[in-house]
Amino acid sequence: MKEDDFLEKLAAIATVQVREPMLRHTSLRIGGPADFHVVAESKEQLIQFLRLAHRAHMPFFLLGVGSNILVSDLGIRGLVIENRTRRLERKEEPSSELVTLYAESGVTLARLARETAREGLGGLEWAVGIPGTLGGAAIYNAGAYGGCIGDVLRSVEVITPEGDILQLGTEELGLGYRRSNLRREQVILSLQLTLHRTPAEALKSRITQYTAQRHKSQPSQPSAGSVFKNPPKCAAGWLIEQAGLKGYRLGDAQISLKHANFIVNLGRAKAAEVRALLQLAQEKVQERFNIHLEPEIELVGEWP
Repeated sequence: MKEDDFLEKLAAIATVQVREPMLRHTSLRIGGPADFHVVAESKEQLIQFLRLAHRAHMPFFLLGVGSNILVSDLGIRGLVIENRTRRLERKEEPSSELVTLYAESGVTLARLARETAREGLGGLEWAVGIPGTLGGAAIYNAGAYGGCIGDVLRSVEVITPEGDILQLGTEELGLGYRRSNLRREQVILSLQLTLHRTPAEALKSRITQYTAQRHKSQPSQPSAGSVFKNPPKCAAGWLIEQAGLKGYRLGDAQISLKHANFIVNLGRAKAAEVRALLQLAQEKVQERFNIHLEPEIELVGEWP
């Protein structure tokens, strides 16, 4: 399928933005233009976009809320699909302490954590301060404060590059520390979660505690979240600070003065500056501690 034909078919089912600046769509407020940008408001529309891109051999990137990624200054070639699928269903048995949730992958994690806590459903309260969607949380097995999405995840519905829709149980996902064996090409459409009934006041107390801890320890400037995974038995932020890089700055990109495992945008930072800080932190920590820091954020787009 030619590009003009692809755009014509795409425009028939959605509003298409051409050369859309990705800095408008990332938590770091950094990123060059995407060739084409659309918003999926439902699972059915998301499937349409994906199948159309596959038929046209058009590369695509599925965007959540724009956290945990660093988009190149050169932008993203092909189609960016912003996932705003938000449908949520609840199934419960009056005599059971467990409640099953069926959620589309674009549901935001922090919002769902707050809503379920208010309803007396425990299992996600650790996520109140984590930006991102449920789909992204499953790919990276997001977690904090001793909890992770793998604790409550039961299955995911994915669409393959060939357009087939599959159900995968947790035993097939290979969940580990900030990882799974899900590939970007296997787009998550929906998830099944199991939460447990818990007194709402107890959940509210935990949320208050977690929120206070985040405000105290994490920067308020635009960031992509934690930059590196924590190595075994130590914290990435501590290693970077001991390497003398806390507060180190390139242009408007800075290793946070508040928490060294965050890189913040002080105004007009470039992706190249953030990437250079990432590489510098890896080099200095390797030199001093012989520890390789594995990035937690994903580099997206066209990199020189």
